[in-house]
Amino acid sequence: MVSGDKISRRKALKAISNAAAAGAIVGAGVVGAIGGFMAGSTTGGAQQTVTETRTREVTKTVTATETVTAGAPTGGNPIKIGFEVHRTGIGAVYGKWYERTTLAAVNLINEMGGIDGRPIELIIEDDGTDPQRGAQVVEKFALEHKVDFILGALFSNVVLAAAPRAGELKIPYFAVSEGYHVPSGKLNRYSFQPGITDVRSQTQAVAGWIVENLGKKITMIFPDYAFGYNHRDWFGKAARDLGGEILELIPIPPTETTFTKYFPKVPADTEVLYHVMVGPAVLTFVKEMGEFFGAKRPEIFGFIDSLEGVAIDSPGLEFLEGTYFWEAFPRYLDGYDTPYHRFFREKVGVDENGADVNDPKSVATYSHMFSCWETLFIIKETVEQSGYTRRSPEDYRAFIETLENFRWFNEGNQHPQGAKLFNGRLHQCFGQQFISRVENGRLKTVYRTKIEDSVYESDVDYTKQPL
Repeated sequence: MVSGDKISRRKALKAISNAAAAGAIVGAGVVGAIGGFMAGSTTGGAQQTVTETRTREVTKTVTATETVTAGAPTGGNPIKIGFEVHRTGIGAVYGKWYERTTLAAVNLINEMGGIDGRPIELIIEDDGTDPQRGAQVVEKFALEHKVDFILGALFSNVVLAAAPRAGELKIPYFAVSEGYHVPSGKLNRYSFQPGITDVRSQTQAVAGWIVENLGKKITMIFPDYAFGYNHRDWFGKAARDLGGEILELIPIPPTETTFTKYFPKVPADTEVLYHVMVGPAVLTFVKEMGEFFGAKRPEIFGFIDSLEGVAIDSPGLEFLEGTYFWEAFPRYLDGYDTPYHRFFREKVGVDENGADVNDPKSVATYSHMFSCWETLFIIKETVEQSGYTRRSPEDYRAFIETLENFRWFNEGNQHPQGAKLFNGRLHQCFGQQFISRVENGRLKTVYRTKIEDSVYESDVDYTKQPL
């Protein structure tokens, strides 16, 4: 176990070693057996049922509401989970796969008997990838639907609007964003991000490999909002600490549709072009980058965000051959082929190339969507260990304090992306990262980081905040 003291790489490494030596870990503070629930198992017999209620749009800020109870056990009042999803707006490609993954997890949990014998009732609201609507959705979940928990947003600007409102309403909010907003200390004791690592830890984990293998003179292209600033600040710091030099910082609005005008800003002596881009025009961004630099390009390292939902072998992306990407979870199965990974793909309906099993042109947002699956299983485990039964200050206190005392989420069907170290003070997990190279029009994993590579020191301590 890792103590409640300020976490450091040394402590993390020691804890990881101790865990490995101990074998399977049981008891409070550890979520899931080493193999999760039985790998490849199915819980028999339960026929999937979906109950859906809709209200037609009546204003620009009121959108369709859906209530889903899939594969639910009989008996017991449901656990209501509000799901804030980007069905529309610039995050819609992520929203599609977040929703699909979430529904698969809810179906599976309900087939397994639900949460402490109670079915999950999933209430879905579209936030339009809009901060104002995000806060409104949180209010609707809490005051109208009276949900127990909220599975939150991806885009950082939406999280930064929605999570504070959840804190004011004293309802646990689970970000599935990878932004630095939760561990930064900017949010509140009701905000958690236990199912996906944050940008600071991701960039720290891969910075050493980039500087050592690709070059030290780096230009950064990033989206001009909070998520991009996380990359700017934390990769920049990590690279400089390792002897690298940031030659130029090039922010681009996430709603931009043409990018050629930005590329002349890249200094001629750039050795590594580091890029991360989001939004509906990511394919245009990557194509125009290739057209501009051609064969004389520097080494290129991108975060897969720039191509989530886009086929690597799309026409116009040939120049990506030989370039590198960060991935949280390899799009191609052979990049990290485990029984748990296969189980996850089967349940969500993703083929070995990272696309819809029924439509190879529909490419998953694979390095992000697993966070919904893993977070739902964390909610399940925390409810069952804390004894949570209803929306009350006492039960929420027990739930939050129980989760803050978890230390490990072990790799298994519940956590197919890999084991994670959880810091209850930061409300944030730490895990492995992957670096892949484009070879023959597909991503090939060339490096996998260790958990301790991503661990950073911090004085943030949410446990000192009142409930």
